[in-house]
Amino acid sequence: MSVLFGLRFDFRNPAFAGTTFAARYAAALDMAEWADRLGCVSIAVSEHHGSADGYLPSPLPMIAAMAARTTNVRFMVAALIAPFYDPLRLAEDMVVLDHVSRGRVDLIVAGGYVREEFAMYGVPMSERARRVTETVATLRAAFTGEPFEFRGRTVQVTPPPHRPSGPAIMLGGSSEPAARRAARIADGFIPSVPDVWDFYRDEVQRLGRPDPGPSPVGENRIVALSDDVDAGWEQIATYFLHETNAYGAWQAQDDIASPYRTVDDIDELKARGQYCVLTPDDLVVELKAAPFPFVMFHPLCGGIPPDLAWSSLRLFENEVLPAFA
Repeated sequence: MSVLFGLRFDFRNPAFAGTTFAARYAAALDMAEWADRLGCVSIAVSEHHGSADGYLPSPLPMIAAMAARTTNVRFMVAALIAPFYDPLRLAEDMVVLDHVSRGRVDLIVAGGYVREEFAMYGVPMSERARRVTETVATLRAAFTGEPFEFRGRTVQVTPPPHRPSGPAIMLGGSSEPAARRAARIADGFIPSVPDVWDFYRDEVQRLGRPDPGPSPVGENRIVALSDDVDAGWEQIATYFLHETNAYGAWQAQDDIASPYRTVDDIDELKARGQYCVLTPDDLVVELKAAPFPFVMFHPLCGGIPPDLAWSSLRLFENEVLPAFA
């Protein structure tokens, strides 16, 4: 039996973390290189805009930097908020990224949901569906390498992508319309919560394609490792609280289906079970009992300082992976 793992990053850096953005970015590049060496299968990078804690606004340059430091790991833009991009320029950036990574980057396109971000960009939220659809159509046409029609004129994105068909284009979302749209226009659907997968599955079959099966997304769970669980919680709880409450505040604006909710204190956070501090032995037992042993780490979650993040990752390297050698 072998164990698979992935990493994800969003680069929240609240002031209480005491870390410069440059140091946080540098640590993530080192972590990507470390993960690639150990056989990591995926690294996901997210975006948001105008966030007080500096949430990463620009995932494509970050993935390019990570790709230059790695050889095999695949990358996912999870997710790119399409209404804030010029589709043609995005296509050019994705083609360059496809070459830099030698075909290791895929893309989740989403419509966004944070009202302040739409105000920042001057984009009406009512235009989300139209802009997502146009973005996907533009990327698909651009990735052929051939001329195509864009807003009434003929254009061509050069060079053609590294992969003949370019990066995979999936849709993200948390609603029935997003799920059904993904079935119609995208290569796949990555739901924010498992509940909306059935709408995608239904639409795929209604369109005459094979049943895509059960949701590829399970319950969202964030794991950190420590030799002492109580001490680990004491070190890391503030960062877990920051993440869930920051997401929860955004998603409460429109009661969006989401794995995140605001919580009042650490006891409530622990009780929900979404955030876990485990010993390496605990994780080994869990993974060996799982039908598909996979763990996703969010090492800098909520502003976790790099040194603390590395202590968790080193425990995985030195005490968990050897159990599956």
